[in-house]
Amino acid sequence: MTLRIWHQSFTVLSDLPAYVDALKARIGEVVAPGTQVVLHGQIPNTYPSEYPGTDLAYNFLYRLHELQWAAAAREAERQGYDAMVLASIPSPMIRELRTLVNIPIVGYGETAFNLAGLYGRRVGMLFFNVSRRDFWLEQVRQWGVAERFAGIAAAGVSFDDVVAAHVDPSRLDGVVQTIVANGEKLAQDAGADVIVPGEMPMNLLLAKAGVHKIGGATVIDGIATCFKMAETLVSLQRLAGMSPSRRGYFHAQPDPARVEQVLDFYGLAELGRRIPQA
Repeated sequence: MTLRIWHQSFTVLSDLPAYVDALKARIGEVVAPGTQVVLHGQIPNTYPSEYPGTDLAYNFLYRLHELQWAAAAREAERQGYDAMVLASIPSPMIRELRTLVNIPIVGYGETAFNLAGLYGRRVGMLFFNVSRRDFWLEQVRQWGVAERFAGIAAAGVSFDDVVAAHVDPSRLDGVVQTIVANGEKLAQDAGADVIVPGEMPMNLLLAKAGVHKIGGATVIDGIATCFKMAETLVSLQRLAGMSPSRRGYFHAQPDPARVEQVLDFYGLAELGRRIPQA
């Protein structure tokens, strides 16, 4: 099966060349022959630093940054992509994006949590920044998986630590050991038998290090699950005609002409063309 997938990151990928290289290598290992993945990130200078965490601490700023994801989804469909992967655990605007376009949209968090039920009963998350605890309680309810949520815990490392480990192989073992130690504590204290390494750079680092279990708990590989799910949803759309529901308020598809009018009114009509390719 030949298909093209638009990858979207919440980071500005041009700021993180080592992470881009690691992404390309891992994606190349997991996708099927004939699948082409093109990496995209946020528009340069979106954030005041390489890490968007400062803005993510505030719901209003986070919601404004989500507009780039809506623009990217529309651009992906316009350019003829077969699917889109939201490579960020909150999967910004995923429910809304599915009403805007007719290609499959796969989100890291939603996919990880739903698949976690096939690997265990309780799923916990490791994060650089645990300040958004309230956000995650609401998010897992939206995904319909709150009953299996074991909570979040600090990974014991920072974004800079993880990026440095991608750049400098000599730092890989130390960073991974710290993450694993905190994951073992999460498994023990919260009873998590599945662990999601929240931020994708950390998830990718664990995959690079071959960490598949922590304290006996299964570790979700975000890249593998997202891209295999995207391939599966494209297959189901082609073979069985399956696509997202259009029934009810949360799924109804707005008139495309009206979407264009509203975007133009707010000066956002051309935002998608500014989304950079890595």
